[in-house]
Amino acid sequence: MTEPTTHALDVPGARIAYDVRGDLADRGAAGAVLLLIASPMDAVGFGSLAAHFTDRAVVTYDPRGVARSTRTDGSGELSPDDHAADLHRLVEALGVGPVDVFASSGGAVNGLAWVAAHPQDVRTLVAHEPPIFDVLPDRVAALSVVEDIHDTYLRSGMGPAMAKFIAIVGHQGEIPADHTARPAPDPAAFGLPTEDDGSRGDALLGQNLRGCTGYRPDFAVVAAAPTRVVIAGGESSTGEPAGRAAAGVAERLGTEVTSFPGDHAGFLGGEYGMHGEPEAFAARLREVLAEY
Repeated sequence: MTEPTTHALDVPGARIAYDVRGDLADRGAAGAVLLLIASPMDAVGFGSLAAHFTDRAVVTYDPRGVARSTRTDGSGELSPDDHAADLHRLVEALGVGPVDVFASSGGAVNGLAWVAAHPQDVRTLVAHEPPIFDVLPDRVAALSVVEDIHDTYLRSGMGPAMAKFIAIVGHQGEIPADHTARPAPDPAAFGLPTEDDGSRGDALLGQNLRGCTGYRPDFAVVAAAPTRVVIAGGESSTGEPAGRAAAGVAERLGTEVTSFPGDHAGFLGGEYGMHGEPEAFAARLREVLAEY
């Protein structure tokens, strides 16, 4: 596969780094450039998945405030609408719309916000496990857990907060109302630091977590958009918060969850030390995109 070329786009409040694999003029038999997005995961996480799409140009990027995409607007919290504006400016600058989009996790939430605001940019959006906790039947407990994680981060730093985050993302079934009153997990059990180094620049815990999980798209606008929206879920993560949220989002859009191999990280091929099923995942994504 052609090695990616790296570029940068100046947008209000940030400089967005993105990578292009292939020639943007070559949209292949599919007829559209493929954009792979996540949040707060950066472009590195899509190396294995992108390698399976050599028949058309593929674009990946680092979201605002992550890795190479630096912020000039401070270090406050961001919303999916902020990321959606960046994505709109990126596709507009590339001049390749409408694009096909595979969006993972927080990127899926941002993708739904993007379609609501700029549906002309996106031909098909495959939104993989958007963690929109507001659609859960146990939304009050779920969102209180998010607040507790954020408060823990501000009070005690990354290790204790990330331990709580890891514990909740793998939780099966509804979250108990007294979850935050239970003993906190030990950061050392997850290989996380137990000492607070004083930094508060973590993109997940400090910048995106509350805005992402607490976001509620305008489902009526998304459903009415010309964009084809596919809500995807992992075969082995249906009972976890993000998998359950995918089902809630699909219900509100009047559709069903489309099953994909693996779990929330099913497309990873060793990135960040996580091994999913990238070959099978890519085959399923190709199949879904071809249904347009």
